[in-house]
Amino acid sequence: MLEPKVWQLTAGSVVVGLSLAAGAVAAAGPWDSGQRKAERDWAVAQSRTGGAHHDASAPGAPVPAPSAAGVLPALTTRAAAPVDLSADLEKKLGPLMDDDQLGRTRTASVVDAVTGKRLYGKAADKPMTPASTVKIATMVAALSALGPDHRIATTVVATPKGRTLTLVGGGDATLGRKGLRALADDTARALRDRGLTTVKVGYDISRYTGPREHPIGPNDNIAPVVPLMVEQGRLDKTRNGPAPREKDPARGAADAFTGLLRDRGIRVSAAPAAGKAPKGAKPLARTYSRPLSSLVEQALTESDNDIAESLARQTAIAAHEPASFEGAGRAVTAQLDKLRLPLAGTRFADGSGLNRKDRASAGLLTALLARAAAPAHPELRPVLTGLPIAGFSGTLRSRYADEAPAAGLVRAKTGTLTGVNTLAGTVVDRRGRLLAFAFMGGSTSEPGAAQAALDRLSAALVPETAPQDPKAAPRKH
Repeated sequence: MLEPKVWQLTAGSVVVGLSLAAGAVAAAGPWDSGQRKAERDWAVAQSRTGGAHHDASAPGAPVPAPSAAGVLPALTTRAAAPVDLSADLEKKLGPLMDDDQLGRTRTASVVDAVTGKRLYGKAADKPMTPASTVKIATMVAALSALGPDHRIATTVVATPKGRTLTLVGGGDATLGRKGLRALADDTARALRDRGLTTVKVGYDISRYTGPREHPIGPNDNIAPVVPLMVEQGRLDKTRNGPAPREKDPARGAADAFTGLLRDRGIRVSAAPAAGKAPKGAKPLARTYSRPLSSLVEQALTESDNDIAESLARQTAIAAHEPASFEGAGRAVTAQLDKLRLPLAGTRFADGSGLNRKDRASAGLLTALLARAAAPAHPELRPVLTGLPIAGFSGTLRSRYADEAPAAGLVRAKTGTLTGVNTLAGTVVDRRGRLLAFAFMGGSTSEPGAAQAALDRLSAALVPETAPQDPKAAPRKH
């Protein structure tokens, strides 16, 4: 997905947008003044490991990272507004759904996120190609299976004599050069403690099975799906969006790691070789990803395909399924079934939404968002807090320029493939009620026009003024 061009707001519209956003945040609960909380709390992940024979149960292991802060308490504790908005929404959304720019097939669902009651629907249970909105399902499944504190390890193991090292990929698609340098520091220190200065290095990517290439083939939107990579195998300096990728990112990571060891005075006797870690090898050093809560937010905000595929496979591993496209699809489906979500006609052919064989309904997308808002599932809250903010962040940064009331108030995941345009997210109505929505268009002919039509639909849910407490007394003029 191309990095959107940042559009400029006038000073006045910025003030208005931020004021409205503040109102929505206040209604929605303590979001650290609108900041995304899990990323502020991820510092615990900096407490990385080091030293010989370290394992997850050792005293030096990092403590669990804090989950995303609870959100939406004001909404979830407030009684649902008694007024039925169905007729009002039909009047507002019906004509907008008739827009030909949405393509030949159009579906929609709007629900009260607290009660789960559907307030508006148009073929809401019809499965369609969801594109990247399928990431919402992937993230709900991962958080449900693993918990928001889960972190993914990249490990160096050594044979008993310490002369052969293996870099073992655990599936961290966010491993960067900083983390790899830290791992090399710890490894070199542990080797020197053993009196070793010469080693052989291998790398192990056996944690995943099945095809490494996504079915779409080599593509700037995703690296080969392997459990070991650095900077997502990017060949440029970008941090998100499309970029040329290494054909073998695991080998690239192993080469970079051996280079770092040499920089630290460790002689590596041969080029790194692929293969499973030898039997009897023990952990020597380890580095961890940020907490899953933070990874989920990043994946949703930036529509990161590499993280999405990684978390789908983490879900498969937790479910004792093969860590492959097929195994991940079964695991995600089973996890969502445990949450009693409407899965008729659903198919998860991948975790990112790049596969056109994915199927999900607008009703499922709103049910997922409602479940993430449920008081009984605080572990799912990062799904809501990770949604891009209209006009301000992620894949919505350059959208809603013509829908000023919605800027700062709509939070939504985008979905875009050729001929497919979708949008699913949340908005707070004038009564302080959280609405979850999903609008899906198929066989669209012009992506920009389709996106604008989706933006108009979601903007129609936004109140013209900041949400008001329904119990508040009317102002006297």
